Amino acid sequence: MFFFDSTIIILIPAIIFTLYAQYKVKTTYSKYSKILAKNGLTGEEAAKQLLFQNNLSNIKIEPIEGSLSDHYDPRQKKLALSKEIYHGKSIAAQGIAAHEIGHALQDDKNYFPLSLRSNLVPVTNIGSRIAIPLFLIGFIFSFPTLMGIGIVAFSLAVLFQLVTLPVEFDASKRAVNLLLRANIISDAEEINSVKKVLNAAALTYVAATSVAVFQLLRLIMLRNRR
Repeated sequence: MFFFDSTIIILIPAIIFTLYAQYKVKTTYSKYSKILAKNGLTGEEAAKQLLFQNNLSNIKIEPIEGSLSDHYDPRQKKLALSKEIYHGKSIAAQGIAAHEIGHALQDDKNYFPLSLRSNLVPVTNIGSRIAIPLFLIGFIFSFPTLMGIGIVAFSLAVLFQLVTLPVEFDASKRAVNLLLRANIISDAEEINSVKKVLNAAALTYVAATSVAVFQLLRLIMLRNRR
């Protein structure tokens, strides 16, 4: 009943949006991963060039398993690129590699939202694990205080998602500028293609945030019923 009561209806728009975002990123990446970049650079080569031009030679680059598992680790100063991005010579590979360089540049410039997100990781991990169990126990046994603690814990996960949005949008903006300044992309068609790839990826973060926000509202509604 907790998961399937009438309040679940408020999650439906967010769930539909999430499905759309997943479809969008999958189809967009599939399309542009097949279009070779005119400069012929792999994602790794483009990343190395961007790191060098921005005095970020301390950043390591390594290939990792998984599809679209690319990320930048600010603690280890490491850029991890999925093998299809690392070895790929497509518009998508270069755009995604540049996006991760954008995160490295944020780290180098002490971009506040990135620092805040990094600091939130430990408490968010704890909060996300205990939030629903605490809330559910409080809900079942009509213990509003415990439900409230669960809501506060879940709020940390929502805050993390909200902080992630400016971090990701800024990294994408930096990615396009980095590629342009380095002359890795230059013509309007490639610029537009990179933007489409990065915008599609950004939708997944917006979708995740919308689900988290509406789930928080749902928890609050359920608590008020008690």
